[in-house]
Amino acid sequence: MTTALRRIVFLGILVAIWEVTSRLSDLPDFMFPSFTLVMSTLVSGLLSGQILIAIGASLSRLLIGFTIASILGLVLGYLIWRYKIVEDTLGFLVTALQSIPSIVWFPLAIIWFGLNDFAILFIVTLGATWTMIVNATSGFKNVPVLYQRVAKSLGSSGFHFLRTVILPASVPQLISGLRIAWAFSWRALMAGELLGASVGLGQLLESGRALGQMDLVISVMIIIGVIGTIMDNVLFLRLERSVERKWGIRA
Repeated sequence: MTTALRRIVFLGILVAIWEVTSRLSDLPDFMFPSFTLVMSTLVSGLLSGQILIAIGASLSRLLIGFTIASILGLVLGYLIWRYKIVEDTLGFLVTALQSIPSIVWFPLAIIWFGLNDFAILFIVTLGATWTMIVNATSGFKNVPVLYQRVAKSLGSSGFHFLRTVILPASVPQLISGLRIAWAFSWRALMAGELLGASVGLGQLLESGRALGQMDLVISVMIIIGVIGTIMDNVLFLRLERSVERKWGIRA
């Protein structure tokens, strides 16, 4: 049995259990909707365009914030690895800030930017930046010393040394950091949209909660899970496997 077939069978079993349990339960639909009701709401939302608009708005915020966080993480991670004084100062601060949930910054974001997209982008960027910095720093530090000595003995230095030795050797760790940062970006985005978005998946979650439509809430949760799975398997996992094959780790 292939991996895809195993997953399909497993999901089918879960759906069957969900459907039977919801129908036999005494709980009303707004508390425990059936799978068929959730799928009906999901299809209706897609056909009406409501969910598609929300997906577009959320993904645009997510991609912008994630891109900024990735660039900042790489640059600051390099500086922390390269300079001892930056590691002792900024590195120490990043470790402290990483423990603060991104949603805690939302009151400050509202004061600084107002209740708008800039505040949400700020939260999304912070949600991924600290994780990316830590993983980038770790990736640069874990480059084998032998590689560095051989490259320097052959005359490599400066940007050439960074481009041909440090970055390629740290790619596996950087990819891992991107995967984790992507997940943290999603969490920060949903938290920000729940509190301050006029349109987006988080706003649909809040609408479903306010109106008692758990079928809408679960529909949005399914969409978030599907998008996350697609990104992880189509982009990050393939990229990781490609790097492993290039390094001879995977046949």
